[in-house]
Amino acid sequence: MPRSVPAPSPPARHLLRARDHADARYGDPSLDVPALARRAHSSTAHFSRCFKETFGETPHQYLQTRRIERAQELLRLSELTVGEICVAVGYASLGSFSATFKRTVGLSPTAWREQVREEALLARIPSCFRREWLRPRAVPDAQR
Repeated sequence: MPRSVPAPSPPARHLLRARDHADARYGDPSLDVPALARRAHSSTAHFSRCFKETFGETPHQYLQTRRIERAQELLRLSELTVGEICVAVGYASLGSFSATFKRTVGLSPTAWREQVREEALLARIPSCFRREWLRPRAVPDAQR
């Protein structure tokens, strides 16, 4: 007789509540893992262990990811300075924000913004014009 595998249990409500709180309040600089653990009515160590088992990343990683995703959106869509975005997504230090952004995304916030905007401009140019403009040209004998 085949064994039935029990269905995975849904994440505990206290973990979902804490994750939802992180999603809603990522911009609050006082929001950290101990604050999320208090929200889940749990010790910091137990909360961190359960969160990682359930969601696959630590609460700290989750919060950083949310903050960086929001920063990318603001960099792409707004004219806010990098410093203003740093504060808006919950970082107190521009240096730690920039270092975390670069470690996560691979580029500094300013370089990422420039790259995304350049790609957006290129996307608006019809491909037939782009191909013609970027097409290699033979150099006339007179210029060799």
